[in-house]
Amino acid sequence: MDKTALLQLKQLKKKLKQKAQPALPKSKPIVDERSLLKLAMKDVQPLKARNQYVHPSLELSPWPRQGAAQMVTVTDDMSDFWPWDELEQGEQLLFVKAGLRLDTLRKLKRGDWQIDAELDLHGENTDTARIKVAQFLALSVQKNCRCIRIIHGKGLSSKEGLPILKLKLKNWLAQRDEVLAFAQANPFQGSAGAVLVLLKSGKKDK
Repeated sequence: MDKTALLQLKQLKKKLKQKAQPALPKSKPIVDERSLLKLAMKDVQPLKARNQYVHPSLELSPWPRQGAAQMVTVTDDMSDFWPWDELEQGEQLLFVKAGLRLDTLRKLKRGDWQIDAELDLHGENTDTARIKVAQFLALSVQKNCRCIRIIHGKGLSSKEGLPILKLKLKNWLAQRDEVLAFAQANPFQGSAGAVLVLLKSGKKDK
């Protein structure tokens, strides 16, 4: 075979090999999202501002948001239907939760704890007093008060001359989870017209 025929065969083989290989697809240009958005919005025209309403700024509430839920009046656990129906003549308000030492009650009666907050119920009826006591307890817990005083009066202005709120307080406070103990105030802190209440703290009570 001469050189010319051999050269032709090589050229033919090369062409057949090129036809057998699939053509590679052309790579698409890389387009980012910003360019796509710009392309899609190219014909969009901005609206002219007309009759814009300026919203007034909201006034800040004087109550902190953290304590808003705690300030909700909760009186469901301050029922009047409680086993303590009456107070004996001259009976004092005394209560301590199970598990606490009786010395806790003695210290409370002596006035060993500093009074951190006070509520006066003079002029209140049963319904308004219940709400105020619930609010007062919630606020006292929020402020980390340890010992508080509630002045309920001696009932001299009531129709029967009986300390009605004194009995109600005995029932209400005994049902509250945050109340550890309460006792009638000593003569220097209100005597028979007030009660001292010991509240839960972050430390273990003894």
